[in-house]
Amino acid sequence: MSTQFDSSRRTFLKVSALAGGGMILGLRLGRPEEAAAAPAAFEPNAWVTVYPDGAVSLVCPRNEMGQDVYTSLIMLLAEELAVDPRQVKVEEAAANPVYINRLMGAQITGGSTSVRDAWDSLRQAGATARMMLVNAAAAQWSVPAAECRAENGQVIHGSKTLSYAALADAAARQPLPKDVALKPASEFSVIGKPLPRLDGAGKARGQTVFGIDVKQPGMVYAALAQCPVLGGKVASFDAGAAQKRPGVRKVVDIGEGVAVIADHYWEARSALAEVKIQWDDGPAARLDTKAIYATLERSKDKPGTIIKQAGDATAALAKAKPVTARYNSQMLAHVALEPLNCLALVSASGVDVWVSTQHPQAAQATAAQAAGVEPQQVRIHAQLIGGGFGRRLDVDFIRQAVAIAKVVPGTPVKLIWTREDDVTHDFPRPPSLHLLHAALDGGRVAAFTHKMISPSITARMFPSAVKDGNDYFMIEGVIDFTYDIPNLDMRTVIQEIGIPVGYWRSVSNALNAFAIESFVDELAHAARRDPVEFRLAMLDKQPRQRAVLERAAKDAGFKARAHKGRAFGVASMQCYDTHIAMVAELTGHAKKVHLEKLTIACDCGIAVHPDQVLAQLQGGAVTGLINAVRSKVTIERGRIQQSNFDTFPIPRMPQVPPIEIAMISSTERPGGMGEAGVPLVAPAIANALFALTGKRVRALPLEDAGVSFE
Repeated sequence: MSTQFDSSRRTFLKVSALAGGGMILGLRLGRPEEAAAAPAAFEPNAWVTVYPDGAVSLVCPRNEMGQDVYTSLIMLLAEELAVDPRQVKVEEAAANPVYINRLMGAQITGGSTSVRDAWDSLRQAGATARMMLVNAAAAQWSVPAAECRAENGQVIHGSKTLSYAALADAAARQPLPKDVALKPASEFSVIGKPLPRLDGAGKARGQTVFGIDVKQPGMVYAALAQCPVLGGKVASFDAGAAQKRPGVRKVVDIGEGVAVIADHYWEARSALAEVKIQWDDGPAARLDTKAIYATLERSKDKPGTIIKQAGDATAALAKAKPVTARYNSQMLAHVALEPLNCLALVSASGVDVWVSTQHPQAAQATAAQAAGVEPQQVRIHAQLIGGGFGRRLDVDFIRQAVAIAKVVPGTPVKLIWTREDDVTHDFPRPPSLHLLHAALDGGRVAAFTHKMISPSITARMFPSAVKDGNDYFMIEGVIDFTYDIPNLDMRTVIQEIGIPVGYWRSVSNALNAFAIESFVDELAHAARRDPVEFRLAMLDKQPRQRAVLERAAKDAGFKARAHKGRAFGVASMQCYDTHIAMVAELTGHAKKVHLEKLTIACDCGIAVHPDQVLAQLQGGAVTGLINAVRSKVTIERGRIQQSNFDTFPIPRMPQVPPIEIAMISSTERPGGMGEAGVPLVAPAIANALFALTGKRVRALPLEDAGVSFE
């Protein structure tokens, strides 16, 4: 494979000499359409550096929040640069102002995009650097470059060797190669090979620094009381008693809440309890869960935006007795284990923010606005993230921290939310209503329609991305619909509900998969066919999807009918360019069931870091249990009713079943893995529940239907 490098391609490269005599190679990790539109003066947002001592570093534009992006991206670079990945160091990229207001700029961590976006860019960057090092060595030896090879951080010609350290200065003065041949998969020595995660030792030993661990000299703490009604604000407050407490510096009204600044966190939290606050609840005070779903219901007759269409589904349905169903998914909290926190310093030299964030550009922009400065005066020090799941794409807590720090200029202030703050002031996953119709003909699906009604997250966070009613993050799980059906009509309807909602791990893939895969199971039952065979009959044009479904069913020992209190449920989909199928195995009876096992088969293309692919599928399946079994967010008088893990439970270790995973070997481009394990858990369990009890549950969480999961 060869790639022509020029300024119009996806990867934009620069090479320059370092002051100390090294080589630095810049690259942009973004989507092809962004690179094509980028001006010639575009500044790259990630840098690969070969230093005079031979050290290699990657300034990573994606944040680490448990998905081990550092190891995976280093492996891509190391493969082509011909270095030991354990010798490559990583630094978090600083926020770059050129990305502000660029939708889904390359530094956003989300959408399972890190490896997919870097697959070409980082390998091409590594190969380019390697070729320049080889060319520098060949010139020094006066031999053809084709006779030289790079291996383990050195260039070799016969018995002669030169280290990258010795060549770095000369390599930086080499012209940029026009063509770079990338390794074929058959020659990979790093990609796809076992490698312990490179940040594992520090995390295992408790040495890793997350956002909540960061300290600065002279740092003080802030605790914040926010209006219990979503969107409410402060009307008035009395802080007389709180200000008399030892250690309290100031009490400040930031509009959406009252903060106490104190020398220590517990002093701030204790004093906050003595502040008497009157709230202006705002319009959301009239809102409850029932009203939210009624709002979705009122939009059921809207035509919506066509996402996927074939044949004439309306005509086909008119000629048959259609099968119909409606499904609902619940709102969910993110409950990342690291509580939301942010350390901010407002000084004469600008604003410094130490924060765990999935979106450094948005953090920079909101900090600038809160401090009243220009974005280039804000320095974002991105920290490792102790769980993001989409919550740290939002920047409300960063705005609050900077607004509080502005009151005590020159003093670093760390704002820490409690778990109760986190749950009651989350941007929950959107609720959704799904309307489905289908016609059967000879045991096969002749027509299929699906309409999803839900609020738009993207319209709030990236409004320019929603055009003509089309929100890309609502059509996930629909646009990649794998089944071959002659008459198809898939639509979405954006219906706002009066509160802001947020991205939750796997976003609408989980919403749509629950409805679609449960309904496909209903159709198999109506056609009196084995649910696996019924699906396989619609996958003749999808060999990769067919293969994972067959493998999952085989490995699970799938049986269509319950036997001796044991039953199986299956679900299948493509998401994030990954093909995946899942079988859930249940035992029990109508009132009490036990989840015995989840069996997953996955074709994610080339698995760059196989161990982490398995880890992400396992972790995703656990997140899928949050969606499936008992967790939910409900609202009463504008207040989120859940507040901690007692009222918003997450699976505990005894509640997580064995998870058996089969990875299908593939030479296709890598698919995304950070979220692919989430969506199929709910439909697979729901389908198994039907097979076991005869009860079809069409709303999440499943326990709301009266069944208890042990």
